[in-house]
Amino acid sequence: MSQDYNSTELLATVAAGLLEDNKSVFVGTGLPMIAAMLAQRTHAPNLLIVFEAGGIGPQVPVLPISVGDSRTFYRAVAASSMHDVMSASQAGYLDYGFLGAAQIDRYGNLNTTVIGEWANPTVRLPGSGGANDVGSSCWRTIIVMRQDRRRFVERLDFLTTPGYLDGPGARERAGLPAGSGPYRVITQLGVYGFDEQTRRMMVLATHPGVTVDELQANSGFELIVPAQVGTTEPPPPEVRRTLREIDPTGMVIGK
Repeated sequence: MSQDYNSTELLATVAAGLLEDNKSVFVGTGLPMIAAMLAQRTHAPNLLIVFEAGGIGPQVPVLPISVGDSRTFYRAVAASSMHDVMSASQAGYLDYGFLGAAQIDRYGNLNTTVIGEWANPTVRLPGSGGANDVGSSCWRTIIVMRQDRRRFVERLDFLTTPGYLDGPGARERAGLPAGSGPYRVITQLGVYGFDEQTRRMMVLATHPGVTVDELQANSGFELIVPAQVGTTEPPPPEVRRTLREIDPTGMVIGK
């Protein structure tokens, strides 16, 4: 990794680049907040940011500590509630949603509940929170997580949030909105999408200095590798300055 930027700055820049102007995004604590704020301050000034605790359409001055921080209501369209936000998601009003996970499989299904057996787990995780709602109702979900063979797994220990379940058409058969589902997966190694025919995870780009072989070596299932694989662009100086304005204490970006 270049000394000019760190991995969190790169991930935030890549994630922000996925968010379009005049769209809406359901945002959680940490890196998703930074990505949404960065997009709003650069190429997507009309991005509607929606926080789980009820802040709708704010222009956040600096990085909030959590989704319930009062700054998530700064110059907002509405200081609403979790009920209203979840209802808006279920009604189909939220274009993007950010998620994290402890495990992901080839179809973008996520586990944030337990590692090991449910009755006697090795690790008990926080659970769903709003993750199942986001993954079920938002049109496009963006998953940001660390990648290694323990996290990119052939079979989840527990299915918390649906991706494409067991393949094409499975979401629709389960009663989830047609056309919704996982959109991108961003890790410290690269960026992934999902093949339209098989709904399996597919390599889109590696980060600078990372090879496709490294991506596969850090996955417990076979990745689809197309003929052309891109490389993500490092954050330019002006973007790094904006990131430091968003997170002046280095709470997420780091010092």
